[in-house]
Amino acid sequence: MNTIIRKSVLGVAGLAFAGGMVAGPVAAHAAPAVEAAPAAVAVQADKPDMGKLIPHGVQGVQSRIDLSDEQVANVKAIIAATKKAGMDERAAVVAIGTALQESKLENLGHLGERNDHDSQGLFQQRPSSGWGTVEQITDPEYSTTAFLKGLKQVDGWQDMPLTVAAQTVQVSAYPDHYAQWEQQAADLVAEHWNS
Repeated sequence: MNTIIRKSVLGVAGLAFAGGMVAGPVAAHAAPAVEAAPAAVAVQADKPDMGKLIPHGVQGVQSRIDLSDEQVANVKAIIAATKKAGMDERAAVVAIGTALQESKLENLGHLGERNDHDSQGLFQQRPSSGWGTVEQITDPEYSTTAFLKGLKQVDGWQDMPLTVAAQTVQVSAYPDHYAQWEQQAADLVAEHWNS
């Protein structure tokens, strides 16, 4: 009896987890809870390998924020631009981690007195530094592509911790701050890469 209850609880937990991945009519046709556990495993199988997303492990204390629909849309735009650029999931982790630090994944316009010079967009890129026009750097696809172009020019970026790769492209006054976002960036790529 204990085994049946435990399997039921695990099956329900599997359904709850998979619920974020499976929506709408598919959920209406789900098998009973005990049989649903293998389906959750199948959903997991097509997610990117966390070892590939974070090859060096995270550095330091990790931060995490709740995301709005707009921020999730920006995550998806970064992933789409990464795929379009022919780059892999690790590049998306670096890009999303960078955007988490720079803008909390909000496509920021000019912030007046709070602005860092003329920095704008997801990556806080500056027109005066040659990143593009204001219209370009506030376009998520363009700004991601510009960031990735810079990343491609960094020899060995794939073998660097996120914070080193991001800093080499961004040249921030706070180079170690990117590290805190690596786990959330990897989780977001794992969740949205194949969605």
